Amino acid sequence: MGESTAEIAAANPDTDFIAIEVHGPGVGSLLKKIEALELKNLRIIRHDAVEVLEQMIPDRALAGINLFFPDPWPKKRHHKRRLVQPAFAALAARKLAPGGYFHAATDWPEYATQIDEVLSSNSSFKKELQRRKSRPITKFERRGVGLGQPVRDLLFLRRKE
Repeated sequence: MGESTAEIAAANPDTDFIAIEVHGPGVGSLLKKIEALELKNLRIIRHDAVEVLEQMIPDRALAGINLFFPDPWPKKRHHKRRLVQPAFAALAARKLAPGGYFHAATDWPEYATQIDEVLSSNSSFKKELQRRKSRPITKFERRGVGLGQPVRDLLFLRRKE
């Protein structure tokens, strides 16, 4: 719903952010937060993230990508719908500037393993040893922790060429 995104943007006023979301209520909620907090460094695009990256973002343009609690598509037959797949890792690597980061967080252990394996197998990424990059606690994270689900943060850096 944009709470964490707005919090990150408010805490980093000298950094520009683009939020990409397809969920209409989430977009509306974030727009209200942008207005209420008078954020000048946050824009939102209501569209598919893959298409936005492919068609709207130049190569090597991003300092970082945050992917917090993406849809885990828990049923095995739906795993192909998960965002983090080898093709997406290659796309993210192209869009990140050398030294840029990819930070993912999930409360689904199997998806965390998949994200780790996919990004680790891409030669453009190097796994960062620190456990997590600083970020606010999300609504989904609070819910997952309340249900006893472990939260895993994964941080990868785009290798410098």
